[in-house]
Amino acid sequence: MRRVTGEQQATVVTDAWDFAVELRSDPASAEARAAVLADPAFGQSFTDHMVVANWTVDGGWQGSKVTAYAPLSLSPAAAVFHYSQEIFEGLKAYRHADGSVWAFRPDRNAARFSASAARLALPQVPEDEFVAALRALVTVDEAWVPSAEDGETSLYLRPYMIATEAALSVRPAHEVLFGVIASPAGPYFNTGPKPVSIWLTTSTIRATPGGTGAAKCGGNYASSLAGLAEAVANGCEQVAFVDAVEHKWLEEIGSMNMFFVYADGRIATPELNGSILEGVTRASVLELAADLGHPVEERRISADEWKDGVRSGDIAEVFASGTAAVITPIGRVAWPDGDLTIGDHSVDHGVGPVTTKIRTTLLDLQYGRTPDTRNWLTRLA
Repeated sequence: MRRVTGEQQATVVTDAWDFAVELRSDPASAEARAAVLADPAFGQSFTDHMVVANWTVDGGWQGSKVTAYAPLSLSPAAAVFHYSQEIFEGLKAYRHADGSVWAFRPDRNAARFSASAARLALPQVPEDEFVAALRALVTVDEAWVPSAEDGETSLYLRPYMIATEAALSVRPAHEVLFGVIASPAGPYFNTGPKPVSIWLTTSTIRATPGGTGAAKCGGNYASSLAGLAEAVANGCEQVAFVDAVEHKWLEEIGSMNMFFVYADGRIATPELNGSILEGVTRASVLELAADLGHPVEERRISADEWKDGVRSGDIAEVFASGTAAVITPIGRVAWPDGDLTIGDHSVDHGVGPVTTKIRTTLLDLQYGRTPDTRNWLTRLA
């Protein structure tokens, strides 16, 4: 791969697409960039550039390039506005101690992106091209990747695909845009690795069988916002959803997967059922937990099992996983006629030892502090 220098026009050559590079004429100053990197709130500031590529039903993919980060120009009739034909992904680029930059399991994100595209009747982006797009953007905007010494900071990468065709016919769009933007990121929750409170709702449903729950599309997140508002109104930071049929089986917490640590060392998470997103962090936690000696279970878990397990002490810890939030301990669950504290809040700020160990193991791997024996890391720069 060729590195980009100061020329206005260049090309990032990868193993897949070749990305023309149009360097912006007014990049952020070193001082402005340093100010962002000193306190990178999640998803608030963006790097100088972005990736775009266009697809048409007749011509396929074309025009892949790195260009200045800027607003998109779309017709008011673009299909994405009217029929929600869009998908996205989320992953991070981590700066290692030697200065190199790595992504964590981007092949899994690429595979999920393809699966989401199929569900939303969008074109496929092959895995090589998906990773090449990440590498092209990070190569140009490498200076925006926070230092390895800055705690839990990273460069959050957001690939997305939207239907851009100006047509009101209800059918798969004939014109599509693929893009990647990047944002320096700190911890998702400003409390850091301290327990969050969860509102357990049975009145608001996130996804239904046969729907798009297993796809990473905006509609799933839009449908979660009413539940989140309900949680905030009841003094909680996030919301847990149950299934759409029986309203009893736990599914997801907002944009995260759920894990339960039992007193005997078992760890369980709701099984994938077609309406739960197959989290990359979720899959990684299952393997890492097994390595640490914990029997792991993927099965149906009811809201009543959660409540009863906390009351009896059978459930010792609960945590959530996701790319943005990493591993987030859960210290309280509330619902319309109940409220329970989870774990021992008198030590380690209420973060349980199993949650702490898994979280540390995952972060040490992502930041290159421990050997990558599974080849989960892919170098971007």
